[in-house]
This record gives sequence, structure tokens and C-alpha cells, in this order.
Amino acid sequence: MKKLSALLLAVFSISILVTSNSFAKDMTADELVAEAKKSIESVSVNEAKNNLGKKGVVFLDVREPKEYKAGHLPGAINIPRGLLEFFVTKDISDKNTKIFVYCKTGGRSALAAATLVKMGYKNVINVDGGWVAWEKAGYPVE
Repeated sequence: MKKLSALLLAVFSISILVTSNSFAKDMTADELVAEAKKSIESVSVNEAKNNLGKKGVVFLDVREPKEYKAGHLPGAINIPRGLLEFFVTKDISDKNTKIFVYCKTGGRSALAAATLVKMGYKNVINVDGGWVAWEKAGYPVE
């Protein structure tokens, strides 16, 4: 009887796993970004600029190194989005640090911000419009 119960439990567990995967929806990049934005805080470049140079604040550029070298926000550190999970704790060890995340227009940074939140970072803020909006506003760059 115990073997039958164990077998039934195993079959039931496997069927739940199989059917739960069948409910998964294929998502586009835009849908992934929209979903990420639901779970993070975002601010305009104007609000982000007000925090530039403040103690305990980090600006994190998640663009590729080539993009970063072409120009970035003053004092920003660069960790490409694809390497974020592997290197962020080395560069930003305090999970209470206020982190403003930006990319070119705000998509990659939204995904990166959501990842940082999942990793336990408490004060993560996405910069809406990213580098393009920052440049358009005429703010300082390096």
C-alpha cells in the first residue's frame, strides 16, 4: 500500500510539473520589459540627475563596454547586463546602496533593475529614457 501511495504521489507531482509548463506564455522582449517595470521603481533623468554625485549613490551603466566608452554619466560604473549577476556583488557589495540603473533607452536597465531586486538589492531605481534622454536633456557626460 505504501508503494502504491508513493507511486501515485510521484505521478501526481510529475503531472503538475508538466501541466504548469504548458501554461507558460512565450513573451517578446517588449513584454519582458513591461513585466519587469511592474516590479521596479523608475524615475526621470531629471530626478536621477538630482542624485548625481551624492554620497552612497551609484550610477550603474548596463550597456556594452563599447557604448560606455563612447560616453557615460559622470562617475558611472559599467557592468553589461549580460554579466550583471556575476560581477555586481564585486562592485556593489552593500545591498542597501542606492543604485540608479541606466542603458540606452531604458529596456535593458529595467530588466537589470528587476534582476538586482531579485538578488536582494533594496534601493534600485531605473532611469527612464536612459542615455538618450540624459543626452537630450543636455546633462553632463564623460
